[in-house]
Amino acid sequence: MIRFGPAGNSESFYAQGYKSTLQAPRWLRDMGLNAFEYSFGRGVGLSEDMAKQIAAEAAACGVAVSAHAPYFINLANRDPEKREASFRYMTDSARLVTCLGGDRVVVHVGAVMKLDRREALENCREGLREAYRRLDGMGLGHVHLCPETMGRPSQIGNLQETLDFCLLDQRLIPCLDFAHLHALGQGALKTTEDFAAVLDAVEHTLGLERARRMHVHFSTIEYTQAGEKRHRTFAETAYGPRFEQLAPLLRARGYEPWVICECKGTMAEDARTMKRLYEETALAQK
Repeated sequence: MIRFGPAGNSESFYAQGYKSTLQAPRWLRDMGLNAFEYSFGRGVGLSEDMAKQIAAEAAACGVAVSAHAPYFINLANRDPEKREASFRYMTDSARLVTCLGGDRVVVHVGAVMKLDRREALENCREGLREAYRRLDGMGLGHVHLCPETMGRPSQIGNLQETLDFCLLDQRLIPCLDFAHLHALGQGALKTTEDFAAVLDAVEHTLGLERARRMHVHFSTIEYTQAGEKRHRTFAETAYGPRFEQLAPLLRARGYEPWVICECKGTMAEDARTMKRLYEETALAQK
């Protein structure tokens, strides 16, 4: 089943008087959405008790929950203390996403810093292997780490790097952030053919079945020559990429990703728009 939902809570969620993410699953269900990504971006501060309460509510509402690990992770860094912190962020995220009833954790793998890129990539590869050694030892080996494509050249995670990471272990699921790919390529995703080339690369490297169940982040984005600047909203039509060009490809290829919207402030509303656009592709094919 393809799923659509937001990363975090929209501004309208709070404007309508809701105060807790515990209330989000029912609100999302009433919007016709069936996915939610909990952000640990600034740290893993959610209690296990609250996570389990959210899990019960999400299950009752048919909402699948994923999580985003802290942004501080950098597996390219060989500093023992910082590397240990990166592993802790990943294992803590895996533990809490399990309490949330989910099994997907999106990860920013790292940044090049002053390293040679080849060295940075090898450090990241070893870091992902070590992360799974630790997860297995903690009984959390069922969790799918989802390396994310990034939006700046200074970061680790262009499309091919991300796909190559996923060859390390079958449990790794690529998180294709199409806004980041658009920004990294200086507006690279302008046509349906541009999106098709991305999906072709995923299928070529990982095979069709793994491609079909990938994790997706989608929003419009503002960028500079340095890459990603900030996420925008669908209403800001001057910005790309546009989901209208991806939706028919997902339908035609039988993809069933989790599509998480990261538009700024309107992520639930824009996730609902993506769901509508996807549903319209079925009508167009009749």
